[in-house]
Amino acid sequence: MTEMNNVEETQYEQLDSLSKKERRVLGTLIEKSLTTPEYYPLTLKALTNGCNQKSNRSPLSSYDEYDVEEILDTLRGRGLIAAVQTAGGRSERYRHLLRDKLGWKNASLAIMGELLLRGRQQLGELRSRASRMSNIDSLDILREELQQLMLAGYVQASGELHRRGIEVDHALYSETEQNKTLRMQSFSTQPQTPQKNPVATQDPPAENPMGVQVDYREEIEELKNMVNLLEQRVSELERQLGV
Repeated sequence: MTEMNNVEETQYEQLDSLSKKERRVLGTLIEKSLTTPEYYPLTLKALTNGCNQKSNRSPLSSYDEYDVEEILDTLRGRGLIAAVQTAGGRSERYRHLLRDKLGWKNASLAIMGELLLRGRQQLGELRSRASRMSNIDSLDILREELQQLMLAGYVQASGELHRRGIEVDHALYSETEQNKTLRMQSFSTQPQTPQKNPVATQDPPAENPMGVQVDYREEIEELKNMVNLLEQRVSELERQLGV
C-alpha cells in the first residue's frame, strides 16, 4: 500500500444508533478492511460496489455513488470514518475509525461488521460468517467477544449466551426501528425474572429414547454455514483460475 497522508481528523460522536444506509456503509468498510486489506482504504466506487454486492448482505441494496457519498458525509461528521489521500492517488479513499476510537480488535470488528451487514442471527451462523474476516476458533471465544460487546451496549441477545438457539443482533438501530430489535439481556449472576412477551420462544430440546435431552440444531446450522462458506471460497478460486 502506498503511503497515505492528509488523514482527516474529526470529532468522535458516541456510537449509539445508525440508519440502515449508515450500517451498510460502515459494515462494508469493516469487512473490506479485514478481507481485502490490500485494496483498503476504499475509493467511492469500490465502496459503492461493496455495499451492493450480492453475497454476505441482507437485504440487498442498489445504492449509487451519490447515495454513498451522502452517507459518508454523515458518518464523517460523526467521526466514524475518515477520508484519506494516498500518495500519488487521484481519488479520496475512505476508512472507518472504529479501531482507533473504540479499540476494537479484529474479532470484535468482524462480529460487528457481520451483524451490521446481515443483522440478527444465531451464534453458529455468526461464528461461521464472521470467521471469514477474522479467526474465531470456537463458540466459547465468540461468546466471550459478544459478552464484552453486550456490556458496552453494542450487541443484544434473545437470552443468555450459553443457551442453545440464542440469537444476537447489533444494538445500533435508529429509534424508529427499536420495536423490531431484540431485548437486551443482563449478565447478572442473579436469577433472571421471567420476561413478559419474550422476544423469541425457545423450543424444548428433543429427548432421545434413553431420556437424555439432546439438541443439535445449533451444531447443524453451524455445519451448514461452514459448507456454504467453503462452497463460496471454491467458487472464487475457480473463478480466479478460470476453471
